[in-house]
Amino acid sequence: MTAATGVVLLALFAAELVTLLAMRSLLGWHISLGLALIPPVALKLGSTGWRFARYYTRSEAYVAHGPPPLLLRVLAPVLVIATVVLLGTGVALVLRAPGRGSILALHRLSFVAWLFLVGIHVLGHLPRLVRLAPADWLAQARPPRGRGARNVALACSLVVALVVGISAVPVGRTWQHWLATHHHHHRDDR
Repeated sequence: MTAATGVVLLALFAAELVTLLAMRSLLGWHISLGLALIPPVALKLGSTGWRFARYYTRSEAYVAHGPPPLLLRVLAPVLVIATVVLLGTGVALVLRAPGRGSILALHRLSFVAWLFLVGIHVLGHLPRLVRLAPADWLAQARPPRGRGARNVALACSLVVALVVGISAVPVGRTWQHWLATHHHHHRDDR
């Protein structure tokens, strides 16, 4: 579950990062994608939290797989915090009227921290990700135990993500309109 969700999140976060290249014209997409990321991120946090709990409660199957490398274990709580702050400040920005302020500054700062941490996280887990994620998606004579449930959970998170993303389109339009009508103020403030 963790690996398959990680692959999906890599694709979604890559799309979200592309919106940063042309924020003025892609702000609506940035908002919709950002909000759509919440359900699969919640699934990944739940999956990794489950693995963490099962490992440290000494469940035989999880202990047999062993822990992640020490650096990744140390950085994991900080990455979780950065992710929650990044998404939380994004939601806070959507809930308030368009504008600038401390929430936007915190959103930007948490993004920088998140990008650094997620880069280390992805590089650290990439070999395992490449090996594990396809096992849940490819046809096999003996599919991994629980594959169906994991695929249903991932599919459900993506359906909810799609609904959230589509529901956010009007909010994105509001922000896009605000940015278009107030862009000269941003240049003057610098």
